[in-house]
Amino acid sequence: MPSNSFTPGTEPPGCPGRPEPPQLVRALGLWGATSIVVGIMIGSAIFIVPAEIAREVGSERGALAVWLVTGLLSLFGALSFAELAAMMPQAGGQYIYLREGYGPLVSFLCGWMFFLIQQSGGIATLAVGMAQYLANFLPLGSWGEKAAAAGAIVVLTAINYRGVRQGGWVQLLLTGINVGIVVSLIAFGFSLASGRPPGPASLPTPAGTRYFASFGVAMVAALWAYEGWNNVTFAAGEVERPERTLPLALVVGTALVIAIYGGLNLVYFRVLTLSEIAASPRVAADAARRLVGPWGSQLTAVAIVVAVFGSLNGSILAGARVYYAMAKDRLFFRWCAAVHPRFRTPHLSLVVQGLWSCLLVLLADYEQLFTYTVFAAWIFYALTALAVIILRRTRPELPRPYRVPGYPVVPVVFVLTAAAFVLNMLAEKTREAGIGTLIVAAGIPVYWLWRGKRRAGAAGRPSPG
Repeated sequence: MPSNSFTPGTEPPGCPGRPEPPQLVRALGLWGATSIVVGIMIGSAIFIVPAEIAREVGSERGALAVWLVTGLLSLFGALSFAELAAMMPQAGGQYIYLREGYGPLVSFLCGWMFFLIQQSGGIATLAVGMAQYLANFLPLGSWGEKAAAAGAIVVLTAINYRGVRQGGWVQLLLTGINVGIVVSLIAFGFSLASGRPPGPASLPTPAGTRYFASFGVAMVAALWAYEGWNNVTFAAGEVERPERTLPLALVVGTALVIAIYGGLNLVYFRVLTLSEIAASPRVAADAARRLVGPWGSQLTAVAIVVAVFGSLNGSILAGARVYYAMAKDRLFFRWCAAVHPRFRTPHLSLVVQGLWSCLLVLLADYEQLFTYTVFAAWIFYALTALAVIILRRTRPELPRPYRVPGYPVVPVVFVLTAAAFVLNMLAEKTREAGIGTLIVAAGIPVYWLWRGKRRAGAAGRPSPG
């Protein structure tokens, strides 16, 4: 059964006569929270995955439709999550919402998936993508790329270890630089390119119902580019005025990214032919080279390195708060619930996340990681949005400073579309989806193991005070 002990903004009291342990501090304002949303979403994918989308749907109109549909789907998700975030502004975000909506098993499986695949795997994937673009400047080689990826994870983990303010400042700086570069590329594209380059208007694609299956596969790539809008909820326990800041950050940040992605894709189609886009592993670099010459690809590589650093930093900052929340529930290593007495960060959760992410860098390639990540994540996205409706019925007494506009249509559309996407993934990417499902299911015996330890610990503890 779902937990009935939640009270927004409260933490379990300490024992009388004992010093209170250090707590997280609310130090992230609106700009910092919004920069987490935008910075995590605009990573390396928007510069790479348009090629796969073009191959799957075979036309400019189809590719733009993929970006629009997935963008609106992400916005509907952000609107739904915003109600939960304002209602339950605790560290852990989505993990907390699932716990209150469905009980500890479902929330644990989400946290388990975050640790093994979605969050840590996303961090590893971003780092690998960044290292691939560093190869434009340095002769890294295969193992050199892996070392560079792991090094980036270590550096940014160390920064966030020293404080959420420091992590937030780095996030705001990197996101500002990133958005500035991307907007400049869009401006150059519309000012320097006129009309469309000559070339075929379409590519061979499956017909009939098979086209819709290909459209769904193309959505996998686009959703990876939109991935991360939910991460700011993980750090909700450190956001100032969370009942106002979190909904604004989620909605404004997601809408801004939709506009930026739309502009970038229009530039790609103004500069490159459809065949060139479909064949290019580095679409943005090729478009920049066509616009401003050979140094354009170097500038794009710099932009991607900055973008990925921002996405990495936000992911590292946010993800560790999930394992911190799990540890507080005694469903993860208990020492991961510790808060650093000086820096006021979940420092041990950050270290564990960093170590596992570095290991994943050595285990899998870019495409494998993002396929596992997107499929597993959307199962829990659908469940979380559905929790908006469930909690309206089961917990009507909870304060709701923000309510989803268009309720219940917005969360229902999001849930149904996400479910259709997951089913299409099972049909079209059966192996990858199957591996993701098995890894999540493997968390069930682990949950019972942790729960047994928690009960044993509770039975052996003296009464409080």
